[in-house]
Amino acid sequence: MKLLRYGPRGQEKPGLLDSEGRIRSLEAHVDDIAGGALSPAALERLGSLDVAKLPLVEGKPRLGPCVAGIGKFICVGLNYSDHAAETGAEIPSEPILFMKATSAISGPDDDVEIPRGSTKTDWEVELGVVIGSQAKYVSQEDALDHVAGYCVINDVSEREFQIERLGQWTKGKSCDTFGPIGPWLVTKDEVADPQKLKMWLDVNERRFQDGSTATMIYDVAFLVSYISQFMSLQPGDVISTGTPPGVGLGLKPPSYLKAGDIVTLSIEGLGVQRQKFVQG
Repeated sequence: MKLLRYGPRGQEKPGLLDSEGRIRSLEAHVDDIAGGALSPAALERLGSLDVAKLPLVEGKPRLGPCVAGIGKFICVGLNYSDHAAETGAEIPSEPILFMKATSAISGPDDDVEIPRGSTKTDWEVELGVVIGSQAKYVSQEDALDHVAGYCVINDVSEREFQIERLGQWTKGKSCDTFGPIGPWLVTKDEVADPQKLKMWLDVNERRFQDGSTATMIYDVAFLVSYISQFMSLQPGDVISTGTPPGVGLGLKPPSYLKAGDIVTLSIEGLGVQRQKFVQG
């Protein structure tokens, strides 16, 4: 299934995408795409519905973040060998973890605000992993049993705030609108292998990132298991798993986003995002 949320910001309703690319309402069957609705049993129940009998949603409504009520937005740094190489960083001996504020979350096609004082706002296409059931001290072998599905994330980053302003990376990652998620949550049964997904990102129709989840240093199962040793993962938590090469920071010379730029990004089978960058 491709689960989604549609409608004005803060008033999104649950839905799914049918085989013809049309939005169908799930309001009669689930309160939202969040929490308990992501459990294996709940997803099985939604998957048993006759999609053709679900109400069609007219027009082209705004798409919101494909998951609601996200408790933790956990990110993994330098998790692609080719991205680490382009930034001159050593491959980490363990995953680098940081948190992105949940107030950064926005819809996949919403405008992204360049923060006041920013000169180094950057892009990062990333595979998002959505947790479906609590994971605490889980093994790598059992880790994917706790995953509800996958989505596209743009881990927008302000590099000066992140690197030059001291402290943790979080303040360069958490500006309002810096976490577009969606367009939909693709349940894991539709993703044969999360480590074999092509991914790309364009700025103003010029391709900058053209990679694959195959070059991840630590794969999805390892990350879910690893993170669960330090904190329990709850239904609706999101893990952003790192980016391939081609970010603005890694270019020679570096290049960053400005107001008016259009960023388009996608991961194979998970949909497309498109954002206009505006001055905050």
